[in-house]
Amino acid sequence: MRGQWKATDELRTRLTHKTNRQNRIWIHVASVGEFEQARPIIERLRSERPDVQIVLTFFSPSGYNLRKDYDKADAVTYLPFATRRNARMFLDVVKPDMAIFVKYEFWPAYLRELSKRGIQTYSISAIFRKSQAFFRWWGKPYRNILKHFTAIYVQDACSARLLREHGIEQVEVAGDTRFDRVHAIAQQAKDIPQLARFVASGEKVIIAGSTWPQDEELLARYLEETPDVKLVLAPHEIHETHLHAIFQLFEGRHVRLTQATINNLDSVRVLVVDTMGMLSSIYRYGQVAYIGGGFGVGIHNTIEAAVFGMPVLFGPNYRHFREACALIDAGGAKSVRNYKEFKAAMDEALANHESIGKKASEYVESELGATERIYKAIFDI
Repeated sequence: MRGQWKATDELRTRLTHKTNRQNRIWIHVASVGEFEQARPIIERLRSERPDVQIVLTFFSPSGYNLRKDYDKADAVTYLPFATRRNARMFLDVVKPDMAIFVKYEFWPAYLRELSKRGIQTYSISAIFRKSQAFFRWWGKPYRNILKHFTAIYVQDACSARLLREHGIEQVEVAGDTRFDRVHAIAQQAKDIPQLARFVASGEKVIIAGSTWPQDEELLARYLEETPDVKLVLAPHEIHETHLHAIFQLFEGRHVRLTQATINNLDSVRVLVVDTMGMLSSIYRYGQVAYIGGGFGVGIHNTIEAAVFGMPVLFGPNYRHFREACALIDAGGAKSVRNYKEFKAAMDEALANHESIGKKASEYVESELGATERIYKAIFDI
């Protein structure tokens, strides 16, 4: 709230010295995930249109705090709370020539004011489901908000069909820019000497990313029953309380990444990643990926692993994630509900990781190109 209160004043200060008023684009994201979807567009813009000024806003503190120093934007701040007064003040200061909202961001006060001022406004990497308020019997006021967009670029044909059935015509299927971002990250994956040493002995390796306690219990039991497998564990939370619980679970068989040496790596079966920001480079060192969160509010990023051509496993809460459903349909992933299913799926994935992994990577490749389609549609006009 403090960040929202001072956002407009901060922007007024930051933008007063920006004299070029022909090309200013406002891009709004909710948090880190949506930022990663916006990032390919931002970086393409910065590369090809260096004259463009970019104002980037966040709703979430986790997103803002992580990316507030992002150097491809001219200004990064919170989005002021969406009242009509705030929307008018914000747009008076920013004076954007174009606005882009990512995925689930639909703020009525801002969209109405942008429309009133005749500013081109786009939604990118958007996805819609029948259960959303827009499509309920009482949802007409919400649907009318969507008519303020100049165009809505959706991830899939189901979303486009749903919108058109309810009178929203300015919609195009463009895909999800996150696939382009993940693919680019994979091409630049860093070498991690500790990981290279850990996997050098030849055992099959499971990479478990963004795990929670219930995920870790399944993995610990499997490791106990399967002596010829190693595990790289990258928990979602790396505070000391959670790490201590993990160390107890794998007592005597683990080492922390920050304490790993040539000597102690050869004597353990579990490498615990106790730093942030490395997971996208870690997946390539394993044969199978397990993605955490599926026994809680929802799974984390599956395509970050699938891009490396490895089978992907996760818990039961995945149905709101289009890419997870598609990975299962493509034969590159499986969901598990309990340890019995986990063991059967993991045994199969380790035994056939090349053929299953190929299906996963082929799915990712089939989804590439959203950045190019959106960029051409919006900026080549």
